[in-house]
Amino acid sequence: MFQKGYDMTRTRRWIFFLAAFLVMINGAFDIVVADHDDDHEREGKERQHQKRYWEDSKDKKRFLTPVNNPTYIEECGGCHFTYQPELLPSGSWDKILAGLEDHYGEAIELDPKSKREIAEYLKANAAEYSSAKRAVKIMRSLGNRTPLRITQIPYIQEKHHDVSQKVLERDSIGSLSNCSACHTTASKGIYEDDYVVIPP
Repeated sequence: MFQKGYDMTRTRRWIFFLAAFLVMINGAFDIVVADHDDDHEREGKERQHQKRYWEDSKDKKRFLTPVNNPTYIEECGGCHFTYQPELLPSGSWDKILAGLEDHYGEAIELDPKSKREIAEYLKANAAEYSSAKRAVKIMRSLGNRTPLRITQIPYIQEKHHDVSQKVLERDSIGSLSNCSACHTTASKGIYEDDYVVIPP
């Protein structure tokens, strides 16, 4: 009788420990599964983000490419801001380079080699060949027009419609064509509103 009672207590203890063990394992399993699910969900989100980033970068760039042609920088940047080629279509660059004898009131002389190098650089990187969002908007606003000035582009005019002529004529700015006067990151190809500071 005593032995039988002892065996029953022992069996109950084993059942209790087994049940506790199973509950503990089940809890650990749930945590592992939950962690695995969280990891899987996180990996899925990261994959989606990377895919979206890749598609965005494949289809379009956010900013214009900074000017990187030394001849263009030296010959043109000595007199004015070196505009990114993506700000005008190739037809506009052709017209500008064909009229250097009267380049906005100045006669510009370039040796044939420099002129050819600048022409090739500007045309190869012109707005219609760019996937930058700003270049795409410029081309869309132009239709089939080939302006001689960036300030004649409807998209550019629309972006500056709330800037008064009085502000543009300040000595610190001069005109709408002086991009770097207000766009502090213009040389980097970044024309976002966050980086605009209108000088007094």
